Amino acid sequence: MKHTLTQQFNRVTEAAAIAGFEWLGRGDKNLADGAAVTAMRQQLNAMPIDGTIVIGEGEIDNAPMLYIGEKVGQSSDLQVDIAVDPIEGTRMTAFGQGNALSVMAVAEAGTLLHAPDMYMEKLIVGPAAKGVIDLHLSLEDNLRRISQALQKNLSDLTVSILDKPRHAPVIAALYQLGVRVFTFPDGDVSASLLTCFPDQPIDVMYGIGGAPEGVISAAAIRALGGDMHARLLTREQVKGSSAEHCLASREETTRCQAMGLTLGQVLRLDDLAKSDNVLFSATGITDGDLLKGVAASESSITTHSVVIDGQRQTQQWIKTVTTPDPITTKYLPTGGNDGGMVYRKNY
Repeated sequence: MKHTLTQQFNRVTEAAAIAGFEWLGRGDKNLADGAAVTAMRQQLNAMPIDGTIVIGEGEIDNAPMLYIGEKVGQSSDLQVDIAVDPIEGTRMTAFGQGNALSVMAVAEAGTLLHAPDMYMEKLIVGPAAKGVIDLHLSLEDNLRRISQALQKNLSDLTVSILDKPRHAPVIAALYQLGVRVFTFPDGDVSASLLTCFPDQPIDVMYGIGGAPEGVISAAAIRALGGDMHARLLTREQVKGSSAEHCLASREETTRCQAMGLTLGQVLRLDDLAKSDNVLFSATGITDGDLLKGVAASESSITTHSVVIDGQRQTQQWIKTVTTPDPITTKYLPTGGNDGGMVYRKNY
């Protein structure tokens, strides 16, 4: 990925985060998501790239979306795959809860998994446990292998998992094993990345969530040296039988077949993100475990982001302070050309 474009890709998630923040605590997740989608699309279309959205958020719950196969950017020789989630945690944004992010992964064309927006089972660990996970095995067997690799007792292992009814039996089984369990309400990108930071308490992220978040996480996990296995699942497999779920599952199955994917097949990290030449960008909307959220005053708006470059093996933690455009009074995080003043600090 061109180093000169790193800042521009970060501005994409900044713009989406600020747009979503406008709807913070308003109680309507679709309006928040729609605003973030529009902002992200506008920023991507202004970039000198030939980009394709290979997986996007929205189809699984009929929300606003950057659709799969959508072309973005101004035509150029730089062809890239893009996986997006303009707001990871739309419900958290709508109700003013923590850990909402705008996230995106960008990679060389043909290197990110091209899949429908559906459910995905995920097992993620940090660099110290790379190579020991196997989703063909039971979760208990995997946890024992991970604990051995980390030289920890099971009772000292910490697993993060979405607090959803579908995970209630898994959480109960984890308690029986003596494992420490951290649950979170929505969105699993933050929890996935935390497995790769040694100053964080999370050893393992497991659970069934969205496929877009899974592909985005895979790109970041690859760049951070961690490991991940995943499996695509139909809505009926995850949420049970009903006429609505059965119809959705048939559509998901048909689309997977058209994309050359096999439902239930274990996907390894190399299947999800095939290249180290990958860029991950996230900007906080609300305060969370990974990033601080947007902070606004009458005179400025502040965002906090992380940009992870797999090719260069770098992490940039960026604080951006933007003053409003004097004509429109809108905060436009595009820097220099829009009348707004932008102050950036890597830390």
